[in-house]
Amino acid sequence: MNYDLNQFVGQKEEKNATYKALRKLLALINDEHRTLAFAFAAILINSALLLLGPILIGRTIDQYIQHKQFDGVLRNAGILLVIYLIAFATGYTQTRLMGGVGQRTLFKLRNAVFNKLQELPVAFFNQNKAGDLISRVNNDTDKLNLFFSQALMQFISSIFMMTGAGLFLLFINLPLGAAALSPALLLWFFTQATSAWVKRKNALNLKSVGDMSAEIQESLNNFKVIIAFNRRDYFRRRFEKANQQNYKTAIGAGLANNVYLPIYGLSAQLGQLIVLSFGIYLIATDRFTVGLLISFLSYVTNFYNPLRQLATLWTSFQVALAGWDRISHLLALPTNLTTIEQPLATPDSALLSFRHVSFAYPTGREVLHDINFELETGKTYALVGPTGGGKTTTASLMARLYDPTSGIILLGGKDIRAYSPAERAQKIGFILQEPFLFTGTVRDNILYGNSQYQQYTNEQLTDVIHAANLQELLKRFDEGLDTTVQTSGDAISLGQKQLIAFMRAVLRNPDLLILDEATANIDTVTEKLLDEILQNLPAKTTLIIIAHRLNTIERADDIFFINAGQVTKAGSLNDAVTMLLHGKQVS
Repeated sequence: MNYDLNQFVGQKEEKNATYKALRKLLALINDEHRTLAFAFAAILINSALLLLGPILIGRTIDQYIQHKQFDGVLRNAGILLVIYLIAFATGYTQTRLMGGVGQRTLFKLRNAVFNKLQELPVAFFNQNKAGDLISRVNNDTDKLNLFFSQALMQFISSIFMMTGAGLFLLFINLPLGAAALSPALLLWFFTQATSAWVKRKNALNLKSVGDMSAEIQESLNNFKVIIAFNRRDYFRRRFEKANQQNYKTAIGAGLANNVYLPIYGLSAQLGQLIVLSFGIYLIATDRFTVGLLISFLSYVTNFYNPLRQLATLWTSFQVALAGWDRISHLLALPTNLTTIEQPLATPDSALLSFRHVSFAYPTGREVLHDINFELETGKTYALVGPTGGGKTTTASLMARLYDPTSGIILLGGKDIRAYSPAERAQKIGFILQEPFLFTGTVRDNILYGNSQYQQYTNEQLTDVIHAANLQELLKRFDEGLDTTVQTSGDAISLGQKQLIAFMRAVLRNPDLLILDEATANIDTVTEKLLDEILQNLPAKTTLIIIAHRLNTIERADDIFFINAGQVTKAGSLNDAVTMLLHGKQVS
């Protein structure tokens, strides 16, 4: 299955995509009904109170100021003060409520994205850059937070205010109101014509931000290599290219996002000019009053100002939709490593069986073709072959980091896909050439994913380590279990990291232990110590060793030669050497 997220950008039809995306976007706040109801009520009250102001001012001018009845002016001024104070309170209330909705939605959304990442297979991470995924978790979700906490309720408030002001304009004087609203019709056509373009520009910008984040993350991770080979110029060129692309898309998004404001501003000014011209004519013909004209101008402002604000909010909406597109594509991805139903194991004496297994990576050629072999309980097996021959791929299939393209893999006579991830991780240990550790201590990393010893004290855990014959490995750390481990930095050596991974795997007491060049970064003395530990593994443990050094595999019960899509039993070590030399010539 292809997991490249970037292939989804721009492939949907815009209208259907926007409608579906909006529905899914609003579904994120389904459990906020009560808060949204209070916020909605606050907006309604706020809009209604603000709309009462202009008509009250107009009547005050016509009924009290023109007739010099200042007691009525003071009375209405007091009423206006109360109206505006209540409007202030309701405005603050809806802002406070929606701020909470935005933060809670952001929290849930980031959790959902992160949990989804935990479900996806290794193939997904091979096809997508880590920096781009980080950008989706941080940057894109923050765009949605801004939409829910600010833009959504401002959008609704503007709609209420604009609708109310339009109704007042038509109610006060229908011909004048229709003339004042006529520029808005042109705006509607303009917005419909440009919305898809604005969304596309913002989607490209978000993608370029993710690409630049990925480039920075990749360069910093490999900075030692860059320094060692004195290739800072290469780093600079790669970053400059990503930064230039981000600059171009940011300019495009900025132009798209600001296209509405001047157009909407021009329409507001046209509306006011129409009202002034037509209103003065009506006053001159005794069909209108000065107070109503002032009220009318206020309502025109109350109609077009929210409309101008809608221009900005519509941009925020398009940015949110672009961000949601990137997030929803990720959330919609199915994992191809699903657990199937197979309650009973089929009779099989082998611990692990490959039956007609073939495998190809999503964007590459077939690596393994129609493979058949069996591994028996308690034996030691070696996988040899030229670089790129398929050794690590075969081991990855054993640990179910991938599923075969065709065929079936049995673990204990049961389809490996029928085991839950927790059961499979308990039965299979996998030590990589470059192990990944988490920031914390040696203890934290040894017990990662091992609930059996989580509640043990350091003394109890030390006893367990001694029982597993791992005490000599622990002595390699100055502070024992409390030695600090950092994922980035040189607190411990690569060899020490390998020792931690080794202890972590052995303490799980797996049925199948896979070592993929696990001793490549370890000195000869430590390698001999590890060899002694491996010889004393429980009788039930089946050991798989992938190595290029022949002394590492000389005590294997069976040796498999892997190359050109085939897995062949090599027989003796000398036969394996012969096949390896031949394989190198062929490849």
